[in-house]
Amino acid sequence: MTNRDEMPDNPGSPDVTDPEATSAAQAEAAAEAAEATQQETGQPSGGAGAEGLADDVAVEPEVDEVEQPVSTPEGEAAGAAARDAVADEAEEAAADAEETAGEADAEQAAQEAETPEQSLQRQLDERTDDLKRLNAEYTNYRRRSDRERQSVSESAKASVLSSLLPILDDLELAKQHGDLEEGSALEKFGSKFRETLKGQNLVTFGEPGEAFDPEIHEAVQDLSSGDEQVVGTVLRKGYKVGDRLVRNAMVIISDPEGDNQ
Repeated sequence: MTNRDEMPDNPGSPDVTDPEATSAAQAEAAAEAAEATQQETGQPSGGAGAEGLADDVAVEPEVDEVEQPVSTPEGEAAGAAARDAVADEAEEAAADAEETAGEADAEQAAQEAETPEQSLQRQLDERTDDLKRLNAEYTNYRRRSDRERQSVSESAKASVLSSLLPILDDLELAKQHGDLEEGSALEKFGSKFRETLKGQNLVTFGEPGEAFDPEIHEAVQDLSSGDEQVVGTVLRKGYKVGDRLVRNAMVIISDPEGDNQ
């Protein structure tokens, strides 16, 4: 800074007239000196520092774009139908819940409004209905048990009688051939044996002239010529115990007597 009273030798010089220009020139000179010093010592210049600063800046990773599903008319229709079905089910469930709640509220209100006598009568009616239902269930159980027990008994009886039928067949053949003389021991045994089987509800069937029934008759020969068929010759009698078939009758089919004539 020069004295205001003294005049500079070069009044037009920037160093005398412009202090900011003087400071800029000094700064530029200092920068050139620093750069020269860095080049001599091998230190990185200011540009390398700028690059290092750029490397320190975090780079945001690239985010892959999410592929959006492609909507089709069929898919939209299916989705709409599924949503409608879910909505309908929800509405039905809500309606059922409301109806159940309404019935419960009505029943509770009715119970609260009834008198003690009415409450006792209602409880008595409920217990009476329970007893009637229990009695009906027991009656059905007893009937079912009786039928099952009877079926088991008839099955066991039929099995035993079936094993005795060959003896009865031999007695019948002996009677046909005249081997059972009246008053003989074998004839007495045959009579007692038949009475014993009859006492066990053993019923015989298979007589000439009976209508032919393929459910109970076993046909070994068919001599009939028309639509109506009857038993012509009995080769082996059949037996039943009640409604249970023990043995089929072995027969020969023929025409009724009127057709034969």
